[in-house]
Amino acid sequence: MQEITVHQLKEWMDKKETFVLIDVREPYEAELGNLGGTLIPMGQVLERIQEIPRQGRVVMHCRSGGRSASVIKVLEEEYGYSNLINLNGGIAAWAAEINPDLNLS
Repeated sequence: MQEITVHQLKEWMDKKETFVLIDVREPYEAELGNLGGTLIPMGQVLERIQEIPRQGRVVMHCRSGGRSASVIKVLEEEYGYSNLINLNGGIAAWAAEINPDLNLS
């Protein structure tokens, strides 16, 4: 599985690189703090699969990286995706390393 660190993601954002960011957390989690991506909760991914591009870079994240890794595994193994990238450590790592003002609780 491809992964990206929060520092690499911030660099992409700063350079305005082309990628799609998808948050697989629940809506109540996204309300606490988010990175500006599209919210597709883990339980809705398969019914909203048409919203996940098959071309270009797609970074998926959750709170700590576990749920997004699970989603990526299913999409790669069962649906043939090959362009998905997991955010290592999720938004919790972003809050710890990039933006300590981001309150996730």
